[in-house]
Parts: sequence; structure tokens; C-alpha cells
Amino acid sequence: MLRTVVCLAVAAAVGSSSARAADELPDLGEAARAELSPQLERKIGERILNEIRLREPSYVDDPELSDYLNRLGNRLVAASAHPSADCHFFLIRDNTVNAFAMFGGFIGVNTGTVLIAQSESELAGVLAHEISHVLQNHLARHIAREKQSSIATMIAMAIGVLAARSNSQVASAAIASAQAGSIQAQLAYSRDFEREADRVGFQTLSQAGYDVRGMGDFFGRLQQAGRVYENNAPVYLRSHPLTVERLSDMQNRAQGAPYRQVVDSLDFHLARAKLRAQMGTPQEGVNEFGKQLREKKYVSEAATRYGLSYSLLRAKDVMAAQREFEALNALKVSSPMFAGLAASIRIAAGDLPAATAIYRDALQRYPQSTSLIYGYAEALLAGRQYDQALLFLDSQLQLHPVDFRLYGLQARTFAATGRRLQQHRAQAEFYFLQGQLGPAVEQLQFAQQANDGSFFEQSAVDARLRELRKLQVEELKQKKNGV
Repeated sequence: MLRTVVCLAVAAAVGSSSARAADELPDLGEAARAELSPQLERKIGERILNEIRLREPSYVDDPELSDYLNRLGNRLVAASAHPSADCHFFLIRDNTVNAFAMFGGFIGVNTGTVLIAQSESELAGVLAHEISHVLQNHLARHIAREKQSSIATMIAMAIGVLAARSNSQVASAAIASAQAGSIQAQLAYSRDFEREADRVGFQTLSQAGYDVRGMGDFFGRLQQAGRVYENNAPVYLRSHPLTVERLSDMQNRAQGAPYRQVVDSLDFHLARAKLRAQMGTPQEGVNEFGKQLREKKYVSEAATRYGLSYSLLRAKDVMAAQREFEALNALKVSSPMFAGLAASIRIAAGDLPAATAIYRDALQRYPQSTSLIYGYAEALLAGRQYDQALLFLDSQLQLHPVDFRLYGLQARTFAATGRRLQQHRAQAEFYFLQGQLGPAVEQLQFAQQANDGSFFEQSAVDARLRELRKLQVEELKQKKNGV
């Protein structure tokens, strides 16, 4: 499924790339960054991610888990040689070990990678490696080696490369469509690129304050797994060839670095507990976490109790979930994920005012937590506190102007208050920020017909509609030009 989504997304990206850019790329070579502009790369990556969000059922749409992964990833980016780089990290629900970098700084991670990592430093090592592929522009350089004659052909070739990140056995159709007969030898990053990502990733890992042994330990276990499974090696090893030389280099670097014992963050253990609690049936989660607590076989008691409480809530045993959460609360530890669970339990118990208060208080401590922001807005909306919800959403959109979820919540709130022009205007931005230009234009046309806005609101709608229609005309021209 992921290969199909990538194919659709790249096809869409081809339609949106400029004819001028295509004409200027007869030979990408090592000038890939100069020719394939960062703006175009970002646009391609956004298109692919939007398609994954909309069409890929394995995409993990969980703000808490996304918050954690992006906090970890952005800490690494901030410690890199390019601290202002704009990277976005997302999860794919798949038990295999895999991670992949796309155009524009978008990095996907399989949930199996998070669960198999034995420490946060190991997970950080994988992310640091992928971040290095992005910062060193390896994907564009990798494709550019084939010296394709246009942006369109180059992106079509990218289908095979990205598909191989998920499953190297399913890229043949994409490869054929790109007319790249030698692609089988190109599906994996070159050894030079891998060594470069190891070196740069190691430096980033160290600068971010993680245990540099984590990278070598994780890849070492993958290599052992590859030997065990022989031809059925982990997906990550197929797209990131691991040689004895690379592994030795990692281990030698770690031995030459000062010893640093790094304690895993609580949120690392909580994210793993939530992923495990979401696997299988709710009762299986209750049994697994309950057994760990009885036998005292856990790394983090707080994370284990969190997993048990979450599993009990999934099983709709609200009273038991509340009791277990109270035991968790007695441990005197704090996390935005605790607040989210506490509020969810109160909502399930029918106590919406208490849930709203939990979100409001937690946002004082964790103002950047998107999961708490969405939860609080949802609670205000459910409690029919529409004016307060609109004020809150407006303040958040000032801080996060490209967050499509906030526009979706704003549209629902305007709809509840009967403000049709504003509802359709917000819904238009919700669609636009997900790359759905046609539906966005349609919503603005509905807004024009609403006739319940002020002169200034109507003028803003008219102006925005002209902007989006201009974008539609540009895309149509590009398609006619065969880009």
C-alpha cells in the first residue's frame, strides 16, 4: 500500500513542478541542490506526505506519538551542522525495522523501530542517520547520478527509491515506468552515502547529548538479525546496506569517545508503552502490562502503569482505568501524555468539565504540546464553549499558521455557531494545507454564497479565492506542458 501511495504522490508532485525547472535540469550531477531548489524539494515532500496522510492506513495519526518523535528529531536537528533545517518526523504502523528520508526533510519511522530500540540513544542514532541523509542531500544526489533529463523523470525514478524504503520487493512497476533499467543496483544508498550519514549522524548524536554507542549497538543487532534471516534481512538493511567496515567504523568511533551514561526520557518509555497498548486486543494489553507489574519486570513502572491504564480505557473499563491512573499519579512523575490520558478517562466517564480543566492546566506546563492543544479545543467544542474555543484557536493559529487541524477545529466551531462564511473559509484552509486545492476553492465559493459576513470578511474571501484560482491555472499550464 505504501508504494501505491508514494506513486500517487510523486505523480501529483510531477504535475506541480515547474516547466522552467524541468528544462534547466539536463544533468543534475553533484549540483543537485543548486538545480533542485529547496523550495521544490519541500513541495514534493509535502505532496508525498499529504498523500500518505490521506490514503495510507498504516500512517499513525496520533498527536502524542508525533509530538514525541518530533521532539526527539528536532533535538537532533538543533545539534547538527544545520540547526535551522526544517525536518518533520512521522510514524508508519509496521512491526518491521525501517526508517526512510524523503524530499524536503520528511522522515518516516516504522513503529517496529521504536519498539525494538533498547534505549532512546539507539532510536536517536537511527534518526540521526536519517537526518544526515537529508542534510547531505543524499536522495537528490542519489537520483541525479542517473543524469536524467528532467525533473519529471527524476521524480519518477524516486518512486522506486522511496518504495524500496518500505519493501524492496515491490518497486518493479515504478522502476519500469521510470525506464531505469539499472535501478536495481541503485535502490540502496551507496556505500559512500552510508558512510557519510554514519559520520555526520555520529557527530549529531554526540552533540545532542546521547550515548554514541547507541548507533553501533542498534545496527549491530540488525546485522545479527540479517544473518539469522539470511535472504529475508530486515527491510532497513536492504535500503541501507550495512557492511562489516561500516559497523567497525561505528564501534571504533564509540570507543574513542568519552563514556557517557544517558538516562532514557520518560516519554521514550511512554511512547513505547502506548504503541504496545495499541497492538492486538485491549484485553491482551491489560494482560501484558498487568503481568509486568505483578512480576516487577519493567524498565519504567510509570510507563507500565500508563500502558495498563490506557489498555483498560481501550477495554472500556473506565473505573479500573481511573484506579490505575491514580496509582500512576502517586509516583509523582509528569508528562503531557499523562494529562492526555487523565482527560480521556474523564471524558469516557462523562465528566467533560473535569477533562477541560485538565487540558487547560496541562497547557500551562506544556504550551507546545499539540496533542493537548487539540484536546483542549475538542473539549471546549464538546462543552459548547464556542466563544472560548474560537479565542483559543485564534491564538494558536497565530503561533501555528500552517496547522491544518486547527483550521478544521475552527471550521467545526464556526459551523456550530451558524457562521457559514467563516466556516467555509476555515474549511478551505484545512483542505489547502493538505494539498487539496480543488476542495479548497469549492469551500471559498460556498463562503461567497453565504452572505452572512461583513464587507471585510467577504473581501478577504474574494482575495483568497483569486489566489487559489491563480494556483489552479498555473498547475493546469504545467500539466499541458507535460511537466
